[in-house]
Amino acid sequence: MKKTITVLGNFSGRNAGDAAILGTLMRDVSALYPDVRFKVPTINTGFVRRAYPGYDVQPVGLMPWNLSVKIFGWPTFRAVRKADVVLVTDAIMFDRRLYNPLFNYLWTLSLVLPMARRKGIPVVLYNVSLGPIFTEAGAECLRKVIRSADVIALRDRESFAVLEQIGLQPNNIVTAADCAIGTDPAPAERVEVIAEREGLFRSGRPVVGFNINSYLDTYVRDKQQRGVQRRKFVQDFAAAVDRVIDTFGAEVVIVETQPMDLGIANELLSAIRHRDRVKMVSNRTYYYDELAGLMSRMDLFVGMRTHSLILAASVRTPVVGIVTYPKNRGFMRSIELEDYLIEFKDFNAENFFALVKRGWEDRQAMKEHLERVVPREREKARATAELLRPFLESQRLRGD
Repeated sequence: MKKTITVLGNFSGRNAGDAAILGTLMRDVSALYPDVRFKVPTINTGFVRRAYPGYDVQPVGLMPWNLSVKIFGWPTFRAVRKADVVLVTDAIMFDRRLYNPLFNYLWTLSLVLPMARRKGIPVVLYNVSLGPIFTEAGAECLRKVIRSADVIALRDRESFAVLEQIGLQPNNIVTAADCAIGTDPAPAERVEVIAEREGLFRSGRPVVGFNINSYLDTYVRDKQQRGVQRRKFVQDFAAAVDRVIDTFGAEVVIVETQPMDLGIANELLSAIRHRDRVKMVSNRTYYYDELAGLMSRMDLFVGMRTHSLILAASVRTPVVGIVTYPKNRGFMRSIELEDYLIEFKDFNAENFFALVKRGWEDRQAMKEHLERVVPREREKARATAELLRPFLESQRLRGD
């Protein structure tokens, strides 16, 4: 009889990074324990069925007619109660809009995971980031989650700092890495078909990828601090892109990994003078491994969303980034490229271009560096699957 693993995360298909996490997690776990079934609570059951055809995966609907408000509702509680192991993934444990289940997962996790622990169901925080946490209510919710976990696999230093912030020093922590760093790109022939369709890589010019994020500095500014002006930010970003085209003789591909960013991406396109030298692709059309395949053919990638940086690095494409989230800094630290980041307080067209230029000049050394570092990080991510052995090879079976 198969054992059931319930995987909790944000698996709607709207975020290529989350899709990569689920895909690589199921690959790594299935390689060690082939006789398992994955249950995946999701608001988009069709996506989960289509995107992962090689796995025994059962999507669990989270729509209102399933008696659920996104993750909060009967389907999640039942999927956890019926599991042999519960895995919590990604960076869903923050306290922004804490009690709004349409946006926040932490409050629901603080209710459902203690229930799992009381029933003797193992809980593993699987290659996660913690925080940011700004409120005492959020800190208490996170404490409940941490105390419910049998294994805590953290993927960045910032998460250890969050534990210190909330006053916990658990002894069941391991240092891991983001699952998505283990992404395997789509087959070369598939990538070639996409490149031909999108008119990419035809000219023989070097190619620089960019990713822009609509959140801007929401997650990294103090509550009293005035936010970055969107119009000015887009203008400065566009000016740097134009200088990249002029200075390096490059073509540019804007890569969006979340459809909510397409609005600001189109604003960026409108602001770029050399519009004829710029293309755009997104996960609205392509799966995460297809985007990674395209990134593998780029000379440099400049990202704002964390998983755009991770997908590019996974295929050894040199990366530079903007610190839009603490986890951007955490990821770049993990691959020892923290010096290739720019903070919003320093962001303007001149400084941004200077960072991209430095990345361009160092791209060969960065690529060689990634060839050494990425296999190490992939192994750290994969090794978390080994920690499931006591739970998946025991005799207890819950079934359906």
